[in-house]
Amino acid sequence: FLICTYGGKPVFDSIKKIVKEKAKVIPIMSEHSYTMDTKFGNAIDFINEIEDITNEKILHTIQDVEPLGPKDRLDILVVAPASGNTMAKLANDIIDGTATMAVKSHLRRERPVVIGISTNNGLSGAGENIGKLLNRKHFYFVPFRQDNPITKPRSLVFEPTYLSKTIEYALDNEQIQPII
Repeated sequence: FLICTYGGKPVFDSIKKIVKEKAKVIPIMSEHSYTMDTKFGNAIDFINEIEDITNEKILHTIQDVEPLGPKDRLDILVVAPASGNTMAKLANDIIDGTATMAVKSHLRRERPVVIGISTNNGLSGAGENIGKLLNRKHFYFVPFRQDNPITKPRSLVFEPTYLSKTIEYALDNEQIQPII
C-alpha cells in the first residue's frame, strides 16, 4: 500500500478494512510523506498510525522498494492517494522516487497496480496522464468523482469505500465499473 500524500481517515479506514480481511499490508510512503509535516498533520503521527494498523515497518526509500518486484513480495500494489504529480511520473515513466520505483519494481512481474486518484487538477493538467494510465496494461482505478465542483472545479478524488472491491477486480485483471 503506497501512500504518496496524506489521505487521512478514509485511507486509514481502508487499510484497517483490508488488514481485517486478513491481507498482509506492506506500507510504503513517499519520501515527502514520510518526512514532512503538513496542514493535514505531523508525519510521525501518520507513520505511527500506519505501522500500528499494519504491524509492519514503512518502506520509505528507493533502496527499500526496489527489491519488491525481483523478490516477488506483492500480489498487488495500491497507490492511494495518488497525486497528479505521481500519476504524471507514472504515465511518462519517470522513476525518481520511492513511489515511482515501487510501481516500476512491482510491474516487473506484470502484477496489478491500483490507483486512488486525489488531485486538484484531474480535470485539467492531470487529465492527459490519467487517460494514459487508464489505457495502460496493469493499471486499475478506484472509482472516482469530482471532489467539490463549486470550490475545486477540476479536482478529482477516489471513493475509498470501493477500494477493497477494486483490489478484488484488479487481482482478476478487471477494471471495476462504473469508474466515474
